[in-house]
Amino acid sequence: MLYEIRVQLRDIEPPIWRVLRVPSRTSLPRLHKVLQRAIGWTNSHLHLFEIDGKPYGEGDFEWDFEVKDYRGMRLDKIFTEGRTSLLYEYDLGDSWRHDITLLGTVEGEGEEKLGCIDGARACPPEDCGGVSGYYHLLEALSDSEHEDHDMLMEWVGGKFDPEAFDVEAIDRALKHLR
Repeated sequence: MLYEIRVQLRDIEPPIWRVLRVPSRTSLPRLHKVLQRAIGWTNSHLHLFEIDGKPYGEGDFEWDFEVKDYRGMRLDKIFTEGRTSLLYEYDLGDSWRHDITLLGTVEGEGEEKLGCIDGARACPPEDCGGVSGYYHLLEALSDSEHEDHDMLMEWVGGKFDPEAFDVEAIDRALKHLR
């Protein structure tokens, strides 16, 4: 069985989101890798999942607060007893929080069925400063007279299209995920 899940970045308008198909037995460490590819992050920072208000993450990392080890936790065990959502936080400094919602199930098995079926908008660039930094980036890039325009244009490599989204490219990236 496959789960269809919607992953949406919190606090960004218009929203940045993806609809993914993942095997129901997907572990949280594996889901982290899937989300990195699907959203467009570079896996350069710490991450956590939050389930029922409790944080789960890498058990061998020395956290400053209590974090339960997420190894062995699978979606088919999480999406039970009426639970249909969890939170994924990436880059605890910038605090990119993503709502993950179970939309339903579809027939199919295995990693070969993993994929992206829908979505909208480009991921904010890594290390842009969280939601407020992202909005500042968009403002500066859209106004050639903005005092930070040239510096930020160079920082993003000369162009950034926040509306860009290519479902086929994301789907291909997911199919090659190891």
